[in-house]
Amino acid sequence: MTDAPSTYGDETVALVESFQRAKGLAITGVVDENTWNRLIEAGFQLGERLLFLSHPNLRGDDVAELQVRLAQLGFNPGRIDGIFGPLLDEALSDFQRNCGLEVSATLTRQTLHELTRLTPSTSTSSRHLVNEARDVAGFSEEATGPIVLCGSSPLRKMLEQSLEAQRSVISFNESSALEVAAFANDNQAIVVLSLEHVHEIDGLRLHYWASYRSHSRRGEMLASAIASALSKSQSASRVEITGMALPILRETRMTTLHIEHGGHDQLDLRTISDAITSVLIEVFHR
Repeated sequence: MTDAPSTYGDETVALVESFQRAKGLAITGVVDENTWNRLIEAGFQLGERLLFLSHPNLRGDDVAELQVRLAQLGFNPGRIDGIFGPLLDEALSDFQRNCGLEVSATLTRQTLHELTRLTPSTSTSSRHLVNEARDVAGFSEEATGPIVLCGSSPLRKMLEQSLEAQRSVISFNESSALEVAAFANDNQAIVVLSLEHVHEIDGLRLHYWASYRSHSRRGEMLASAIASALSKSQSASRVEITGMALPILRETRMTTLHIEHGGHDQLDLRTISDAITSVLIEVFHR
């Protein structure tokens, strides 16, 4: 049975949860700010509006489809995140130049016609994306900045102390995801770790970026390495690895993990901190 008009009942909650699951958001059944923004973005179809680099950046499912189509043709738009940023601006300009079109870096009607003519439907194509191929091959730009930690978890302070001997560490306590991401992007952070103490969970949850039929392979590999290191320790923590599209994962351009942990005691947290530190040190020395 469907909910009556203007009633936020079980049917509506189920629909919201389904949308959140599909978009990689926290599954709460509540239309919070993040869910509302993604609902708005989902309403845009490719070709319904001009797309171009602006401030703030244009966002939407139409931007993600443009990124996918360009990546299928060998133009690197960066990560498929639905955000029209500088890399997409360059990729669209390169596409127009190669097609003999006016190089405006704007998705005009003529540019869309050429793009549609040259690329198959994104829903049926199995063509590889050039940005993912570059990531696998190790051609992504190497970051040279600090480690960025954020969140109010006690794990943040432990990591700050153990990592500062290896590399510059910048730590944020109560800053928003957008503020942390802006700093990390502007300063070419090598990695971002977002840390949250969640009383309701038992164990450890490691989240990397995943959405729009794409994901961060480096984020997934880092999460897997941490889980493997913990399995070799004396920690009894149960570890879950999940791709999500939380704001901190979407807004950052470098490898980022959002780490949630339950009510561990200090000994358990130290074991987790040591495992994360050992993995990061190994990554730095490669």
